[in-house]
Amino acid sequence: MRFLDLAATSAAVGATSGRRAKVELLADALRRLDPPEVAAGSGWLAGELRQRQTGVGWASLRDLPPPAAQPTLTVSAVDAAIDEIAAVHGTGSQTRRRALVQALYAAATADEQRLLTGLFLGELRHGAQAGLLADAIARAAGVPVAAVRRALLLAGDLRAVAVAALGGGAAALAEFGLRVGRPLAPMLAQSASTVDEALAATGVPAVVDVKLDGIRIQVHRSGSDIAVFSRSLDEITARVPEVVAAVRALPAREIVLDGEAIGLDATGRPLPFQQTSSAAARRAGAAGPGAPVAPAVRAAAERTGETVLTPYFFDLLHLDGVDLIDAPGRERWAALRGTADASLLVGRMEVDDPERAGAAFAAALDAGQEGVVVKAPDAPYDAGRRGAAWVKVKPRHTLDLVVLAVEWGSGRRTGWLSNLHLGARDPGTGGFVMLGKTFKGLTDELLRWQTERFLGLAVDRGDWVVRVRPEQVVEIAFDGVQSSSRYPGGVALRFARVVRYRDDKTAAEADTIDAVRAIHAGRPAG
Repeated sequence: MRFLDLAATSAAVGATSGRRAKVELLADALRRLDPPEVAAGSGWLAGELRQRQTGVGWASLRDLPPPAAQPTLTVSAVDAAIDEIAAVHGTGSQTRRRALVQALYAAATADEQRLLTGLFLGELRHGAQAGLLADAIARAAGVPVAAVRRALLLAGDLRAVAVAALGGGAAALAEFGLRVGRPLAPMLAQSASTVDEALAATGVPAVVDVKLDGIRIQVHRSGSDIAVFSRSLDEITARVPEVVAAVRALPAREIVLDGEAIGLDATGRPLPFQQTSSAAARRAGAAGPGAPVAPAVRAAAERTGETVLTPYFFDLLHLDGVDLIDAPGRERWAALRGTADASLLVGRMEVDDPERAGAAFAAALDAGQEGVVVKAPDAPYDAGRRGAAWVKVKPRHTLDLVVLAVEWGSGRRTGWLSNLHLGARDPGTGGFVMLGKTFKGLTDELLRWQTERFLGLAVDRGDWVVRVRPEQVVEIAFDGVQSSSRYPGGVALRFARVVRYRDDKTAAEADTIDAVRAIHAGRPAG
């Protein structure tokens, strides 16, 4: 298949609003892929590279060659080229990788270059989410969509499911099951602003779990072999020896657990998420499945000053040969209580009214936790789905900040000013302190509006960044504040997203850096 045809499909899907039309476009492209191209091509339609790490970032994509006049690339040729790029390492790798990228782009037309850039940067937003791809795979392969979705949830790999469906039909899809050692997409939670709203979704009675601000872990054990996977299904076993030690001590031969790993201070209160995630990231060379038992790990951590990551589990998906994902929550949780010590379990309360749920929420916040997850006890473990059976409730922070600069968009946002640089007012200097960037929450209408607005405020129009007069106030929602050496104020917003522009406020009325630091310190702002 020509790579240009896949690029055309991506563009057409992005320009189409109807779900059915998107599915038809995607299914047609999937049908036209040759069997060896399905793994790469289906992933590209979902915005994902088969080679998860390529070493290609913005720096590698500067000063690209002009596009080719005629299309010559095939899907297989592009996949092979990206394989070669991803394999580059060692001395001179930066120069070699750049040469390979330049050669690939020189052979690509303008449309193909746009698709390549979106894939390399992980910014291909043409509206083809996993749910749409599942429907398209079913349509292209002539199999029930339920069979595709089930296989996708258990496999956690859209490419593998596409290969199976298009190559072997329903029979091949039926071979996917929960296999100890192979991660499956975790069940996710919807969001609600209050526990009352959450209970309206789950019904009562319900259970209320403490929501930890840690890293999601899925732990698989088969005999002496233990593997720990992240939310994105990356294996992180070597980085979390405490988790390995804790699961090794459990009285189970085969087990699959879902939970969180979190750093705690000396009093048992949670450390900021940044410290937890940094502790896991630093340990790429740490001990793996043969790690020492927990006391030895803790003793070593005390000597080195490293953050200890403590595992807490909230679900059990498999136990000694029996799959539990289709069992109701109350059965899975009872099996979990019978297998793991209470010290390894997430705090949980059964509730039958909003008052008790509210008390659980308040207690979680008082303990320094992120919030709660309200769960329906009769629901199965809906792997990979964000349904109404689990609903998370967190306090939402908002601040009125000032836009300091805007970056030109890429992919679907090419030609629009997109990524906002956000600043808080500094009462001491009269200036503004940058807190981070976001392009989340921006509709097409807002993108058009802000492009015109910020070009009118521009003081420096760079090829990538447009710096503006600090006049426009924007209301930003975010999940927390973390320490940051990247920004001069020493702090940055977590998961910032645009709520609305505040034309009713001047920059002099924006929130201050002191308010941001108060949130970071755990004190009420302003």
